[in-house]
Amino acid sequence: MNLERKPKLIVFDLVTDYTLWPFWVDTHVSLPLRRNSIGNVVDAAGRKVPYYPEVPTVLEHLKAQGYTLAVASRTGEIRGANQALQLFNWDKYFTYKEIYPGCKVNHFNQFRKISGIQFQDMLFFDDEYRNIRDLEAQGVTSVLVDDGISFAVVEEGLKAFSSRTS
Repeated sequence: MNLERKPKLIVFDLVTDYTLWPFWVDTHVSLPLRRNSIGNVVDAAGRKVPYYPEVPTVLEHLKAQGYTLAVASRTGEIRGANQALQLFNWDKYFTYKEIYPGCKVNHFNQFRKISGIQFQDMLFFDDEYRNIRDLEAQGVTSVLVDDGISFAVVEEGLKAFSSRTS
């Protein structure tokens, strides 16, 4: 895909999710999470913890293309969110993590502060319209995710970013 302009930071919603995985870490799984004997991530009840199938490949591809990635979450279940990222082996993809209760705008203000990247240079994926609305108002190109991250959703976001800012 040939883009005129690329985002300097791509941010994914995390925990009250349905963006990277199809559950809410604060209500749909029993913590702590762990790996079972065959390498699957399971919750305390032994149930397999899923993620959207294309997510690992999408993250790997974006990182390999030189994008800086981040996650943002308003959850109070900070430990569970970090456990999932570590156990799925996704921590290596994210330069920045803002995981704590509060408005997503606060998370993005922190990203801007620590990275020096301005809102208009950020692309955001989330499954909650209120977060999309709040960040669009700040100048962040934002994509509403209906059924998890996939190559098609990311391509849509990259095209929206490029056309909006070129």
